[in-house]
Amino acid sequence: DNGKLFSTGNHPIETLLPLYHLHAAGFEFEVATISGLMTKFEYWAMPHKDEKVMPFFEQHKSLFRNPKKLADVVASLNADSEYAAIFVPGGHGALIGLPESQDVAAALQWAIKNDRFVISLCHGPAAFLALRHGDNPLNGYSICAFPDAADKQTPDIGYMPGHLTWYFGEELKKMGMNIINDDITGRVHKDRKLLTGDSPFAANALGKLAAQEMLAA
Repeated sequence: DNGKLFSTGNHPIETLLPLYHLHAAGFEFEVATISGLMTKFEYWAMPHKDEKVMPFFEQHKSLFRNPKKLADVVASLNADSEYAAIFVPGGHGALIGLPESQDVAAALQWAIKNDRFVISLCHGPAAFLALRHGDNPLNGYSICAFPDAADKQTPDIGYMPGHLTWYFGEELKKMGMNIINDDITGRVHKDRKLLTGDSPFAANALGKLAAQEMLAA
């Protein structure tokens, strides 16, 4: 709200830890970005001493450096596509581009229409805002997400140089979604095949939940 800039991207723990659990359960994954350009991580949060996550990241680094373009993935989707889920990690970078993307909307609509899982946490559910201007199959769903109240405090704790100009939780509620948490406890939630978590603290539990649910499906 003061014109200052803030470098952001995907939070590495929110991205890598759920993927680690899904990969350990036998699921392969692809990486796609709207632009088709390299994934941008919030490297300040990279868990450099983690003996599980860091080897996993090194093993799959090329996927993040050379992602697919989301539009190309969307163009290939049909009822028989082998994707079992769409995963949208958090980080404040999820607020940029995803809420306005027709490709994000199309991917989410495909997943829900074809009974696939949608997995997200923290600021990742901002991607669901891509559905607000058309067919919204997530109307009435409940999720966990990073609370707007916590985002409003981030300048006071020195994390961001100013306040956000909008808050994604408010916008999700306007499109008929229910956010069940108002705090950060590492909570996860399942509503049909929509699996969500409230913050980086939920990354481990969300990964385990997603692996469990997808194996049982």
